[in-house]
Amino acid sequence: MKVNKAIFPVAGLGTRFLPATKAQPKEMLPVVDKPLIQYAVEEAYAAGIREMIFVTGRHKRPIEDHFDMTFELEVALEQAGKHDLLDVVRSVKPADMECIYVRQSQALGLGHAVLCGQRLVGNEPFAVLLADDLMVGEPPVLKQMVDRFAEWRASIVAVQEVPPEHTRRYGIVAGAPVDDRLLDVQRIVEKPAPEAAPSRLGVAGRYILTPGVFHEIENQPRGVGGEIQLTDGIAGLLRREKVFAYRYLGRRYDCGSKEGFLEANVELALAHPEIGPGFREFLRGLEL
Repeated sequence: MKVNKAIFPVAGLGTRFLPATKAQPKEMLPVVDKPLIQYAVEEAYAAGIREMIFVTGRHKRPIEDHFDMTFELEVALEQAGKHDLLDVVRSVKPADMECIYVRQSQALGLGHAVLCGQRLVGNEPFAVLLADDLMVGEPPVLKQMVDRFAEWRASIVAVQEVPPEHTRRYGIVAGAPVDDRLLDVQRIVEKPAPEAAPSRLGVAGRYILTPGVFHEIENQPRGVGGEIQLTDGIAGLLRREKVFAYRYLGRRYDCGSKEGFLEANVELALAHPEIGPGFREFLRGLEL
């Protein structure tokens, strides 16, 4: 029941960031000095996961290139004696980490993207990480969830409280408290109107799921927006298995929005050990 595999759905078009995403994946947009997808992969690696499954689409080759060896660059850095930069380049993909790529031929929703990884996951529990949601926590958010999974051996979704007017953006859960951070989910609804939302706890972009969810996704009708929704698959899973919601310790940046992306860049730049002090002085000098 150890979580060894993670699925990264990265086939989206990133239309909210056009024209920046016209020729590059949105997951490769940099926050300070690393692309969004690298933050998510590093979080999974810190949680003990070593098999990274990327569900890609057209024009996503830069993601594969990023996690591949760059022979010419490494040779150039070594010859130039830039060993610190060489270490940075090599750290992108540790030697014990495996990257696997599967194509999602049609953009049919998050549930469908997860289903594309079924053959690679097999009959094991697995994580799902959405790179749009940059999560900062200590310990890392997915590590917190893996620890809870080891205790309960059931699916866990990360949640946070959202404003009532934002319920249309999230899967919303309701249930019975288990402790101060864990909720025994009894209901989950995809993007309800505020007046129909069962609570204000919205699902963030981190999941640990049992393989039973694949059967639910395969046999469900299309949901909100005519897409195959992961939330609907989890709702089906509730009829047969326990599902928990976890109020994570940490900060989430919604990097699928321009505002959240800018917030992440500013706050992570301020926390950066090299550029943080100088950047803070720069901000203080602005006439806002």
